[in-house]
Amino acid sequence: MTRRILIRATGAARPGQLAGLGRVLDQCGARLLDINQSVTFGVVSLEALVGLDREAELETALNEAGDLLGLDVQAIQIGADDYRQWSIQASQPRLILTLLAPRLPAGILAEVGTLTAEHGLNVELIHRLSGREPLDGEALPHGACVECWLRGEEVDLESLREKALALGATHGVDIAIQEDSIWRRHRRLICFDMDSTLIQAEVIDELARRHGVYDEVAAITERSMRGELDFQQSFRERMAKLKGLDEAVLAEIAENLPLMDGAERLMTHLKRLGYRTAILSGGFTYFARHLQEKLGFDEIHANELVIRDGKVTGEVSEPILDADRKAALLQEIAAREGLRLEQTIAVGDGANDLKMLATAGLGIAYRAKPLVRSRARQSISTLGLDAVLYLIGYRHADLEDAD
Repeated sequence: MTRRILIRATGAARPGQLAGLGRVLDQCGARLLDINQSVTFGVVSLEALVGLDREAELETALNEAGDLLGLDVQAIQIGADDYRQWSIQASQPRLILTLLAPRLPAGILAEVGTLTAEHGLNVELIHRLSGREPLDGEALPHGACVECWLRGEEVDLESLREKALALGATHGVDIAIQEDSIWRRHRRLICFDMDSTLIQAEVIDELARRHGVYDEVAAITERSMRGELDFQQSFRERMAKLKGLDEAVLAEIAENLPLMDGAERLMTHLKRLGYRTAILSGGFTYFARHLQEKLGFDEIHANELVIRDGKVTGEVSEPILDADRKAALLQEIAAREGLRLEQTIAVGDGANDLKMLATAGLGIAYRAKPLVRSRARQSISTLGLDAVLYLIGYRHADLEDAD
């Protein structure tokens, strides 16, 4: 009859420890069923689950090896019921919970532990994705990020996300919860909104200010937000207010577009990692082209301003790129590239982005209004745009080593 034994070894880490324990297990005829090892501040912690089909003085041999290797070794018999329960848990779906903030307060661990326990979830693994905090105590340049792997039976994911959003808001921490799958580290297309996502501005507002019609444009926007106008009606009315604006103003604004924090770093790594990148914007191609040249986007889709004799006519070419068109374009690009929707990412900040965010495999509301954050599956508000890399699962050290 097979005996299942959990080997637990801890001590000061040094080379050759795994080899020494491995030889003992081999000599005793053990089969390796599972293994985990980590080293923190020079202390090694190793756990191995093994199966034995014959009698062997395993515990004595391990203790002798531990003395030689500088390890405290325990051998724990695992009963059939415990093994069965472990096997059931290992086959349950995994969730990935990601904590992001400029700094992570220690209290958030207790809160997250309570939240996950309420939903019947076990914390399987916790590891850090961000870099190490500098010795001078300054905040990490790209923020702090910890990833937790959770397992449990069927979970009310919407309820869990809603509570996590409220918890994060209380502590100034972004808490993202994703279902783990093969596609998580195999995304290949990422689509961005432009205004207030890639850039720290709403271009149409900047144009209206320069043309002296900001209050009139803002009033139209307010009517749209109250539901009195749909996006296309609102867009046409705002565009009409820009009639006669000199094209030179567009060029000046384009040259001085303030990029969102982390946008350049994110694009550098996405291109290195082989992602196809696109701008899907309800703004204007005039400015999207500028970003394409500066940051290297593969394609852009936005609204085309009509300019005649160096002046904005107040018209826009059809079709107007609205929420439905954004979602459709994401699907079209994915199909053209031979990608599944699970391999796509969308990032945006407004209600006009919600359909695109819902269509993508990973939809991220970035520095969005509360309504958009509550409806999107994931959100980032505390860090720069490059924090998207953490949600895909990339470690800071791996990215920097690739430079």
